[in-house]
Amino acid sequence: MKTNLRKRANEIKSSQCKHLICVIENPKDLKNVGTVIRNVSALGVSKTYIVDERKILPKDWEKMRTNRTLMGLSVSAVKWSFVKRFDSTKDCLAHLEKKGFTSVVTSPHVKGKENVVLHEGEYTQKKLAVWFGNESRGVSDDVVEKSDMCIQIPMHGIIESLNLGTSTGIVLYEVAKQRREFKKAKT
Repeated sequence: MKTNLRKRANEIKSSQCKHLICVIENPKDLKNVGTVIRNVSALGVSKTYIVDERKILPKDWEKMRTNRTLMGLSVSAVKWSFVKRFDSTKDCLAHLEKKGFTSVVTSPHVKGKENVVLHEGEYTQKKLAVWFGNESRGVSDDVVEKSDMCIQIPMHGIIESLNLGTSTGIVLYEVAKQRREFKKAKT
């Protein structure tokens, strides 16, 4: 079984989106964290960063990878994904800035930046961090201020927002698809 998983990991390596990070800011529900990690793994996003001011997740990556709750909620994706916890939004933003990442936020509301409908945006920047906010409050003003644009999923119903797991799946699918197409066109 382990040999098959290692073989699969090697096969998918070329389709992974290098330098693409999903950031979730202060999620309230651990089930959503597991779903996001699963989405990140399934869609070929390189990393998950979690701003966790309540410190409900282990700080150490190895402990996170073996956390029974996260293993179950992510359907073991946490074992195959890089997940890093930050104690504050400020620390995460500083880390991303130091590493040369461009940040973009997601929100169903106009956030005062360039607002882009998901499928109309261009996401092929070399290093990109896509931020998703808290289930009830959304992304913080600090993140909006440091971001280049705000991505909106088109909504056509009465409800104007989606579950954190659902929105990460939709947005990261489009972003990863564009990045793979861009990479393929360059070769």
